[in-house]
Amino acid sequence: MSQPRLSRILIANRGEIALRVLRACHDTGRQGIAVYADADAGADWLRLADAAFALPGATPAETYLNIPALIDIARRAGADAVHPGYGFLSENPDFARAVTKAGLVWIGPDADTIAALGDKLAARRIAAEVGAPLLPGSEGALPDSQALHDFASRHGMPVIIKAAAGGGGRGMRVVREMAELAPALAAASREAQAAFGNPACFVERFLDRPRHIEAQVLADHHGRVAVLGLRDCSLQRRHQKLVEEAPAPFMPDDLAQRIAGAACDICRHAGYRGAGTVEFLLGEDGVLSFLEVNTRLQVEHPVTEEVTGIDIVAAQFLIAEGRPLDIPDMPAPRGYAIEFRINAEDPGRGFLPTPGRVTRFDPPAGPGVRVDSAMRAGETVPAAFDSLIAKLIVTGPTRAEALSRARRALAEFRIEGVATTLPFARAVLDAPAFNGQDTFAVHTGWIEQEFADSLAAALRVPQAEDMLLRLPVEIDGQRRDIGFSAAALTRLAQHLGATPAATPPKAPRDATLDRGGLQAPVAGVLARWLVGNGQRVTSGQQVAVIEAMKMEMPQTASLAGVLHHELPEGAEVSADEVFGRVSEA
Repeated sequence: MSQPRLSRILIANRGEIALRVLRACHDTGRQGIAVYADADAGADWLRLADAAFALPGATPAETYLNIPALIDIARRAGADAVHPGYGFLSENPDFARAVTKAGLVWIGPDADTIAALGDKLAARRIAAEVGAPLLPGSEGALPDSQALHDFASRHGMPVIIKAAAGGGGRGMRVVREMAELAPALAAASREAQAAFGNPACFVERFLDRPRHIEAQVLADHHGRVAVLGLRDCSLQRRHQKLVEEAPAPFMPDDLAQRIAGAACDICRHAGYRGAGTVEFLLGEDGVLSFLEVNTRLQVEHPVTEEVTGIDIVAAQFLIAEGRPLDIPDMPAPRGYAIEFRINAEDPGRGFLPTPGRVTRFDPPAGPGVRVDSAMRAGETVPAAFDSLIAKLIVTGPTRAEALSRARRALAEFRIEGVATTLPFARAVLDAPAFNGQDTFAVHTGWIEQEFADSLAAALRVPQAEDMLLRLPVEIDGQRRDIGFSAAALTRLAQHLGATPAATPPKAPRDATLDRGGLQAPVAGVLARWLVGNGQRVTSGQQVAVIEAMKMEMPQTASLAGVLHHELPEGAEVSADEVFGRVSEA
């Protein structure tokens, strides 16, 4: 296969990743065409695009998930290729087919490969055929709860139920007791149907306290499959990665080679082309098992770029043109790199998303510091899209030096206006399980199971971002910065008999004022009602789902009674807005 040089690339995405691809276009002498939804119309990164086209509507379905609209824009813009970024349509085989049918080059694996590897059951079969390490699992979708019970009886507990078409933790249940199998399967199937339109689920043995290891792969159209190295992505919450690093620390060479070899075999057998990631779980007892293949660019790709010197996005362009890869397999890493995802989420409220206007955005700089972000002060984090607003990538010649640099960079990073995961990232650096020089005790459930108390204690210490006013003063000839919280400003104003210079945040709602009211925890969308209008509900029963920044938040009734819908499904809601009510009558 050989394509003419790609010169004008439509970027079918938004925000940080759209800017990342756009910069790669300019670095390689290509033009980048941007698209944008209404919520992104004023985004600063759009001015860097060679052209920018509006998408109709405001919701994800109307904009970045709108295949006909994206294809139409690509034609009107004179694009010769489409890069999907990550998220949205990046792993959608229908979009890949539509792009190629329109006579455009799809920058990624072909549609059939995406479909085969996106089906977790099909991916398991491929892994089994090449002899990759694999935990026991069902051969196909579970026909009923009896099949699940039979599997658990043969292989033991615990087990994990997974949606066959799933990802991101949806349609997934860990079960530790035989009596919980049938209800867990029913719940996982319902969630899979709602999220993916496919209720099929399968089961695997569950590894307790595993590490999450992934291999970055590049494959060309000439049969070459190169593994660039391994990453550790074990710091997760609700199966969502928060911190990643390369190379995977404390990984014996023979085990690293085994993982890289399995990744290479799977991709070669699947006829893979482009950039992709093969993911594995590594148990405490050394048991290794294939997990899945992500047929796209990963959020955490910068850590591999930093330790290899390879621009993975630029490599995607060359592969799409049909050029042969000219890079080594498993190149020796140049030091260590760690990435911290800075999300608009509040760690003090269970990582609830916090859309809103960013009033201050001061990223760190200096040696070994890279910040990938499209955010600027004054811009808004939309409720309709992902909560990621920046990625902080730090590098150092050793892991210890990378950790030290991370402390400095995170201390410099200032974001105000919305709550972020910056306090969480700072707290993680003080955790011996993560920062140890001889061991790495982090696993995929560590944040919830072992770090929750330490995080809560760290969050009780006021953060610089929480101060509404900071003033420099001199004490004994030395400059000091004194921060004033909202409460402190109010007390000072009362003492002086004046109005405070800053308005304190809105007080938390008092549920006793409206016992039956259902109030949105954050700004978002009323995704669906789980109980019909006028039906009776019990106290604590889940009645609706609010969605914000791709996160689903079930809402429960605070008392028993009759449910009344006050807003329809799909309605936008603001924080604390009443969208329904339960009457005791």
